[in-house]
Amino acid sequence: MGSGEESKPSILYDPSSSTQPLLSATDPAVPPQDADDDQYPPISYQHGPRPLRDLPALVLFLVLSLSTIAFGLVAVARRNPAASRASSFVFDPASSSCVLRSSNTLSLSLFFSSPFLKDLIWTLVVTLLLSGPIALAILWLLRHYAKQVVYTALPFFILIPAFINVYWFAACTLNHGCRHSLPLAYRILALIFIFILIAIILWIIVANWHRVELTVRIVQISAAALAGNISLVAVLPALGLGLLVYFAPIVVFLVYSTWNGKVVPKEKEGAGGDYYLCVWRQDGWVPAYFALAIITMIWSVATMVEAQVYVISGTIAQWYFSKEGSKPSRSIRSSLRNAFGPSFGTVCFSGMVMGAIRIIRAIVDSAKQDGAQGFVNLVLKCCAKFLLSAFDFVNKFTVNFAAITGEGYCSAAKMTYELLKRNLLSAVFVETVSTRILAGIIFVLSALYAIAVCAILKAVSALGTEMYLVAALAWLLLMVVLGYFVHVLDNVIDTVYVCYAIDRDKGEVCKQEVHEVYVLLPVSRNHRPSVNNRSPLVV
Repeated sequence: MGSGEESKPSILYDPSSSTQPLLSATDPAVPPQDADDDQYPPISYQHGPRPLRDLPALVLFLVLSLSTIAFGLVAVARRNPAASRASSFVFDPASSSCVLRSSNTLSLSLFFSSPFLKDLIWTLVVTLLLSGPIALAILWLLRHYAKQVVYTALPFFILIPAFINVYWFAACTLNHGCRHSLPLAYRILALIFIFILIAIILWIIVANWHRVELTVRIVQISAAALAGNISLVAVLPALGLGLLVYFAPIVVFLVYSTWNGKVVPKEKEGAGGDYYLCVWRQDGWVPAYFALAIITMIWSVATMVEAQVYVISGTIAQWYFSKEGSKPSRSIRSSLRNAFGPSFGTVCFSGMVMGAIRIIRAIVDSAKQDGAQGFVNLVLKCCAKFLLSAFDFVNKFTVNFAAITGEGYCSAAKMTYELLKRNLLSAVFVETVSTRILAGIIFVLSALYAIAVCAILKAVSALGTEMYLVAALAWLLLMVVLGYFVHVLDNVIDTVYVCYAIDRDKGEVCKQEVHEVYVLLPVSRNHRPSVNNRSPLVV
């Protein structure tokens, strides 16, 4: 090692553990000696008051939101009650206008009391009530028995899809209606196709087997961090409910905006000559209001997602940088105050970027499905994919870093890249296997739950084949809830990674157990680190 490193009281990383990094050929165990070290001030969590950031994005978001609400109130005030009775208008030749014909109003009350609807409602309600305890149970298991959970779940990644594939094939063969609607050749092709997909999943597991042990330790670290801030499990869904409350009046405004217009006569041609019909004609500004409201809602959803990431990052960062054995007080409250206070402009900026990426990606996917041909279309699609990947790359850790330091969006993006590059860490790759394994675990648990629901319905319900639909919907609901739980864990992993990079940058170790795990992360997709051959701390 160089003399500069020997003068330090402690060495963070064993030089024998060096690997070939993604961004430099220098030994990653040795922080680079830069002549301009003074341009990189120490990075740490900013506990004090933070300045307002990204005001233009905040102002634009508020203008769109207030405009949506204001025009919505105008739409409610100018609504035409005739919209709900447009079919009752007839053309009056005497006045050359449409008039309302007298008719008796028949009020109908529909009561849905079918066994299918009753069982479906009860199943979904019970599933929603059980999803919270199931998520907490998974968190406890991942914290204390992550290795056992992962290695137990891995075989089911193959067994459950194979069982379902064989089951549907046998059930369809034995059922007279299914057998005739789906010929044997098509059933065999579907069976083989699904088995090919299962073989691909098996190949992915085998190809990434060398990273399973590392993934187990990363998941265990993130579960411990989330368990140490368990209030996030209640606060984050509350933010989602707040978004639904915000959307409720906008949806009402959209409905009432369609009532802005009038009933007008329209000339039609017929066998007996021309005649007039009374039709509803909306005001010209209604489509523009729909576009405004939809853009506002998309931006609001993306902003809320980024706000949740901000709250997670700020809370976990305070846990990470706290002294060993102590717990930061009011960490979630301060993160919420920063997210919806001085840093709300940054959150809106990030939401705008992510919302635009989602819209452009949807447009590209739609064009791909339309089958547009030609060299120009191919070049445009490639350019769009490149730009989307670039924005995803820039946005990867930006909000995490902004939540820690209070920087603006552009400054956070630049400083995050420089932080990772300066410490020879990969800004491209953290650990995607953990996400896939967590997704596989919740798929297995949700599938087992759906099988249990199907068995219970078969025993206590009079439903026939409808019970499979009820079980499938219960599986989907549980997958959505647990998928949100995995999303939270993914953000915890990213935040801890940024905090670990800050530690390396300052030459400190705030969480010894984190350094012992994150130092093993591969710096490229082809690198295969050994869990046992690297020592992250030498004193």
